[in-house]
This record gives sequence, C-alpha cells and structure tokens, in this order.
Amino acid sequence: MVGRVSRTRLAVVFGGRSTEHAISCISAGSILAAVDRDRYDVVAVGITPEGRWVLAPDDPALLALSGRELPGVKDGQAVALPGDPTAGGLVALEDGAGLLGAVDVVFPVLHGPYGEDGTLQGLLELAGVPYVGSGVLASAAAMDKTVARVLLASAGIPVTPAVTVRAARWHGDRDGVVDDVRALGLPVFVKPARGGSSIGISKVRDLAELPAAVELALGCDPKVLVEAMVEGREVECGILEDDDGRPQASAPAEVVVVGDYEFYDFEAKYLDAATELHVPADLPPRVTERLQAMARAAYDALDCAGLARVDFFVAPDGGLTVNEVNTMPGFTATSMYPRMWAASGVAYPELVDRLVQSALRRGTGLR
Repeated sequence: MVGRVSRTRLAVVFGGRSTEHAISCISAGSILAAVDRDRYDVVAVGITPEGRWVLAPDDPALLALSGRELPGVKDGQAVALPGDPTAGGLVALEDGAGLLGAVDVVFPVLHGPYGEDGTLQGLLELAGVPYVGSGVLASAAAMDKTVARVLLASAGIPVTPAVTVRAARWHGDRDGVVDDVRALGLPVFVKPARGGSSIGISKVRDLAELPAAVELALGCDPKVLVEAMVEGREVECGILEDDDGRPQASAPAEVVVVGDYEFYDFEAKYLDAATELHVPADLPPRVTERLQAMARAAYDALDCAGLARVDFFVAPDGGLTVNEVNTMPGFTATSMYPRMWAASGVAYPELVDRLVQSALRRGTGLR
C-alpha cells in the first residue's frame, strides 16, 4: 500500500498594523480560495490592527470586500512565531506554550509598514522559515520611496523629480520646503514615503494647498515625498521569478481612471470601481520590450526576490519613468499583478503555487 504524501504546511499571514490592513485581508482571501488544498495544509494567521497575531478562520468569504465595507482581522486565539529556528513553528500563547505545528513556508501577504517593509521578513529569517517574496533589504528599500529612488537612479533608471520632507523640517523650515516644492513646478503629488494603496496622497495644484496635503501625509508617515507630476500613461509590469531564479516580465497593463477622479486614489482603486484595466496595454512592441527590460532592471537594482510589480509613466514619445516598485502587490484575483500574469499565461492558482515553490527553493539566509 502506498502511503499518503504529506502536504507542505503553508501559513498565509495577513492584516497587520498598516493603513493597508483591509487590502491585505482581501488579498489573503483570494489566496486562500485559490491554493491547492491537496498539495498544501493551510493555516490562516491574521494580525490585528494593534499587532496581535491570532489564528484566523480559513474562510475566504470573511475576507471579501462587501460593497464599501472593508474586512479586517478580529481577535482570536493568540499565537506567535518565535524568532528561534529550534522552536518548531507557531506557538499558542493563551493556554501555555503548546506547539501548534511546524510551518514549512509563509506567504506574508501584508502591504505597507510592519509587514512589507522588511520587519516581518527579518522575523521569518530569525525563525528559519522560508517565505514568499523579497528579503529584508529589498523589502525595506522598496517600501521607502526615497531610498528606492536613490538606488534606482544609481542604476541609471529614470525616476520622477521629487523632494523629501521630514516632519522636523516641515515644522522648523516650512518656507524652505515651500521653495523646494515651488522649484519642482506644479502640480505635485504629496504622499507618505512608506505607504501604499494611495492612502494619504494628495494632488496639489496651488502652493496654498501644500500644508494640508503635507499634514495628511504626515498622519501616515513622518517622512513625506513630494513628486513632480509626470505627464504620461500609468502602466505596470509584473515580475515573477522562474525556476532558475531569473526575473521574468509579464505583459504590461495600463490603468485608466474614469469618472470624476483626478488620479488613482484609494476609492477609485477599491471602493468605486472607477478604473479600467487594459491588459495587455496597447503599446508599440518596442516600448513594451523596453518597459519589460527596465522592470527587470529595477527588480535587480533593489535586489528583489520572488515577485514585484514595477509601475511606470509612459510619455507620449515612449519615454519611460519608474514611479515605484512594489514587492508585495495587491493579490486579489482582479488585482493588476495576477491579471498581468493571467494575460501572460499563468493562471491565478498556478501563480500562487509558483511563488510558494520559489520560496521553498530559496529557503532562508542571504538571498
């Protein structure tokens, strides 16, 4: 009699302390619905907005967007992943330190600080557990748009003109900040340096609007990026590591905002369906090839691993500017990253499997 092959234990970790908590939950719900249960023994681990780790119901329906109502992680049995590779996996905190079971690999589908920024990746490295996505350095560098810009520019990759504003300077040298922003030209976009999902972003057309925009962004992050507006189409490209660890580029996709929205903000993205996604983007072949090559170069410049989404502005003459690199892009079945790979021949369940398998191949340690 042939024995049953044991399944790989996959922990899907989601939620978290960032302003992107709800988006992380929606992404996790899609992954839980798609993962092959014959191949993986899945455990859902939610992180509450306060940072408490809990066992979460393995029910994608509870993590779905319902109208304009956003999902979230609620309280439950408290667990922890000790930063100790000899501990063996998830540990229950409430009824003694009982081992809940080893974890073979983690899919950390967290967006924003305290999850996508290298903090969770550092814990997983300490715990000796393989995980999907980039390591500590790349995760931290990509999350901080000011640091990412320096690394990208040093690799010869065009980035948007910008000014970094820290809270101390804003409160102590406001006139100097205004002068720096004036030199960029208007309009500008004001955004948290380490945020995502377009939360805390404002478009400023007049310098009189700058204080309110900076204060809004400072409410999310003590470091703010003020970027000059770049005329062009918003086009994205997905990167996926192949079996040999080489970055492969997807068909690009264009985001078109419709209705009364001036830019791709949170409500346009998630609540009002005020966007059209053109996959693949209608670009000349030579522009597509250059964009894919630049996406791979940006991935390498930040030392990414596993996956990334690289966002561009495409000028009318075909010129390319990188807007940002996202190491854990939105992962709902209708998000740009999965849709780009679906258009490139990789269906959503296969995409999840390939990412988990690439994490297992890499293991932990220097990557």
